Amino acid sequence: MNPIIKEVEKLSFEGAKQHPAFKAGDNITVSYKITEGAKERIQEFRGDVIQVRGAGTAKMFTVRKLSNGVGVERIFPLYSPFVDEVVVNKVGRVRRAKLFYQRERKGKASRIAEKRQATA
Repeated sequence: MNPIIKEVEKLSFEGAKQHPAFKAGDNITVSYKITEGAKERIQEFRGDVIQVRGAGTAKMFTVRKLSNGVGVERIFPLYSPFVDEVVVNKVGRVRRAKLFYQRERKGKASRIAEKRQATA
């Protein structure tokens, strides 16, 4: 990769917010800023991560939720200034990196098993 691009990416990471590590199958809440006219508010989008793609500053993730029985997907750039906070609610146990099969599932079939944490 071009050394100039690497330097620019390194500089852009210095001011970026640090988010917790998450992967496909995790249930997360994304708080993002919405500007309506002169007002700015924070809206939360809670759902399952169905994919994480890209690298560096171009890293993006897709979150899917069901709203009134209709599937809604939203793609977020991880290092966007509009993404205020990312909270991991549940860690899912899945075998794939891309969960596109979730689009055809509904009801109980669309549930993702929660990963069990070992207790000491």
